[in-house]
Amino acid sequence: MCLCIGESKKTHENIEKRKAFTIALVNQENLAAVGYFGTVSGYREAGKFYNPDDEELKSIHMEAMTLCQKFNAIPFDQEDEKNAAKENLIPSSIGKNLTIFTPFLCEYGTNISVEENVFINYNCTFLDVAKITIGQGTMFGPNVCLATPQHPILAEERMSKDYPDGYHNLEYAKAITIGDNCWIGANVTILGGVTIGNGAIVAAGSVVTRDVSANSIFAGIPAKFIRKIDEKDCMHVWEAYKANSLPKSDMDS
Repeated sequence: MCLCIGESKKTHENIEKRKAFTIALVNQENLAAVGYFGTVSGYREAGKFYNPDDEELKSIHMEAMTLCQKFNAIPFDQEDEKNAAKENLIPSSIGKNLTIFTPFLCEYGTNISVEENVFINYNCTFLDVAKITIGQGTMFGPNVCLATPQHPILAEERMSKDYPDGYHNLEYAKAITIGDNCWIGANVTILGGVTIGNGAIVAAGSVVTRDVSANSIFAGIPAKFIRKIDEKDCMHVWEAYKANSLPKSDMDS
């Protein structure tokens, strides 16, 4: 019993440490304020260049990747264990009815903020170096990639090299915000700095490089505005379900 209590306490402490560190990056706080010093202080604020090879960051990153690996390895029929692993990996999901069909990959987990009833289909990758915010009721098709990391344009600035604090490269990241009740189709890639408005649909295979307006359909590479969603898109789903009829919107009538 003592061992279990100790392990539970350690797990909680590790979550709080991961959250404090990654929240500091996102909220542009001085990392020293949450107990991180040394080379970590070199990247201090979210959106600014940081050293991805910093030992403290690498340790937290490795812990998160291990949690992700453990979550993926738990069979679906072990619901309680899988749910606990999910909440350990993504603390914001506690009590939010988040559904994830594994495999699922992320960088830290603590930089993913979800609201109620989000659904994530198979094989999605959320690179949450910066914050990823997801509104209630949003659905992700399989193979969606949310990519917050950014790299310099010039190859000579992108490559690792000898800096005064050691040999490494420099990166930065931009947050992704997705509103309520969105539908992100299969194989969509959303890049850092993008905001998706409430109720928007991003068609399968799209690459989103700019903001998506609310209640709109976007598609393509890069994703472009197709049209607004309106009352003519109503499919009278309950009536069609009861009548056992094929789905059809008012626009198709």
